[in-house]
Amino acid sequence: MGFLDFPFTAARGSVVDARRFPGHEEVLRYLEDFAQRFDLYGLVRFQTEVVGVRRESGGRWAVTSRKLGEKGEHDEELYDAVVVCNGHYSEPRVASIPGADAWPGKQMHSHNYRVPEPFLDQVVIVIGASASAVDISRDIASVAKEVHIADRSPTSTCEQQPEYDNMWLHSMIDHAQGDGTVVFQDGSSIKADVIMHCTGYLYDFPFLGDDSTIAVDDNCVDPLYKHVFPIEVAPDLSFIGLPWKVIPFPLFELQSKWVAGILSGRIKLPSKDEMMEDVKAIYSRRETRRWPKRYTHNFSGGYQFEYDDWLAEQCGHPPIEEWRKLMYAANAKNKAARPERYRDEWDDDYLVALANEDFKKYL
Repeated sequence: MGFLDFPFTAARGSVVDARRFPGHEEVLRYLEDFAQRFDLYGLVRFQTEVVGVRRESGGRWAVTSRKLGEKGEHDEELYDAVVVCNGHYSEPRVASIPGADAWPGKQMHSHNYRVPEPFLDQVVIVIGASASAVDISRDIASVAKEVHIADRSPTSTCEQQPEYDNMWLHSMIDHAQGDGTVVFQDGSSIKADVIMHCTGYLYDFPFLGDDSTIAVDDNCVDPLYKHVFPIEVAPDLSFIGLPWKVIPFPLFELQSKWVAGILSGRIKLPSKDEMMEDVKAIYSRRETRRWPKRYTHNFSGGYQFEYDDWLAEQCGHPPIEEWRKLMYAANAKNKAARPERYRDEWDDDYLVALANEDFKKYL
């Protein structure tokens, strides 16, 4: 998951966890090492919130910010371009459940989940079937009385999960009732204490005005050329990091290199008409797959590597190493075969050896 030329290895005398999936402390340490190695701290204003971005008549961008904790104090500065890198894992997306207002239990989002102990001996419903739902349901099952997973898949029926005597998979929730009962679309029902929404996040840009020329509709940021540039104001406004179901750091790095190349004048964008045709092609592919609009920035199915290699070609950068692609595919296969143990057991040590050999040129 590391940046292309900065391997995810031990630094400052630290000891790296031998497991394949790093904990949050390791990721933080890696990012701190990266920032220190490339002297980035002096370029970052910490404890600063951007509260407004608007386009001036001359084409420049007025950026209004404030120091956290300082009331009424705002700074406004003019810039030639703005690159939005505010992430998309902070504004929770919550499922709409008929009757939820009268339901007496507790509702929360995975964003606020920390440890399983508060759910001791409780009946918990987990909404979702992606990474956070899988991880949290298994974590909570270690202490909860029962865990019930609500999945929107049309094939989901009420069935007990393998290797668990207190976990069941259901179809999506149909409605909740005032007596604490939650009814699923498959007709089953339970009385639950907690509903955990593992339902993802919303793209949110509260600082952007209407002159940004983009809209967020059903979690689709529209219209963006290659998921980065709003066509009408390109290249002066861009977005880094919108795609999901990806290996994040390499993709974001290549997006950043591409944006930097365009802003410097080294790389040219196509015409507005050509960019719009590309956007329409993306939407057509989405419709062919019968994906909902909210999946516009979903890069599952291997598309991320096609996208990465396109960005690399634009930047004059070598394509993504083959071992990264093979390791990603091998992990998906391993996760399906060993859902409880894939973090600690794997069969692709030869790919790790290839990665370590490749890393030698950076260490």
